[in-house]
Amino acid sequence: MTNRSFEIVDVTLRDGSHSMRHAFTKEQVRETARGLDQAGVNYFEVSHGDGLGGSSLQYGLSKVNELELIETAAAECSRANISVLLLPGIGTKKDLNEAVKAGANMVRVATHVTEADVAKQHIEMGRELGLKTVGFLMMAHMVPIEKLVEQAKLFESYGAEVVYVTDSAGALLPHEVTERITALKNELDCEVGFHGHNNLSMAMANTLAAVEAGATYIDGSLRALGAGSGNTQTEVMAAVLEKLGYNTGIDLYKILDVANDVVAKFMPRPQEVTGTSLIMGYSGVYSSFLLHTEKAANKFGIDERDILVELGKMQAVGGQEDLIYEVAAQLEKA
Repeated sequence: MTNRSFEIVDVTLRDGSHSMRHAFTKEQVRETARGLDQAGVNYFEVSHGDGLGGSSLQYGLSKVNELELIETAAAECSRANISVLLLPGIGTKKDLNEAVKAGANMVRVATHVTEADVAKQHIEMGRELGLKTVGFLMMAHMVPIEKLVEQAKLFESYGAEVVYVTDSAGALLPHEVTERITALKNELDCEVGFHGHNNLSMAMANTLAAVEAGATYIDGSLRALGAGSGNTQTEVMAAVLEKLGYNTGIDLYKILDVANDVVAKFMPRPQEVTGTSLIMGYSGVYSSFLLHTEKAANKFGIDERDILVELGKMQAVGGQEDLIYEVAAQLEKA
């Protein structure tokens, strides 16, 4: 086994919230958290799909308060650490304080790839609270590598211990992941991570490219449960990395059990590359737009793909969900 040290961060209970329409129950969270802990996963994320404070009419109302879900997950952990996502402008410093009281001990502060500067106070607060503090550069496909490096350096200067290349649209190809991870590894002193989506069926290949380029934090989701076509599949990643000789620290049978005996049973539908999610990757559109686009297409009688192509041309980003309905309305009139 290769003694290369890296962390697999499972995002089933956060990114999966998009696919679940933010309707996780305490029992679903309890069983998933217990399984992840017993399988040897060191970090897993619990929050609304759009992070702390995301429960709203714009992003989707949570069925259960996320702080209760964090508490529920924390009660099942004998070894695992709970992460929360925070998007400045959605989540607040107060939300982060409450999440820590509920049991969180990692925060991943996420911004659009050009807006790292809005995260300074949240990164600093994460460090002050003693959390593992991470910077998340979303929609990393949208800027030249030089701009990505510039923004990553800002995160590092604020105190981020890890900076992520986040392929929010599932738009990157393996060579592009290699270029981005390599650039950050060459320019930063902190660790580098990768978060993939499978809209072009590239999530596993992209994750391997990231690992080979030196990423030490990589994200996955059980049964790929996540926005768009889902994320890199945690249990598949554990198996593939083991075949490649990496020591993941994850018990393959146990991670398979929680994926198949727990998560598969509450998933609303299989995570697969559909025509719609494929167009999201092709056009470079934010993966969490998928269900919003389906609703808008039905409301206005418009082809979902046409909406996504237009959003891609507009370079729409997370937080601009209202644009989906504006585009659909304009296409209806055209």
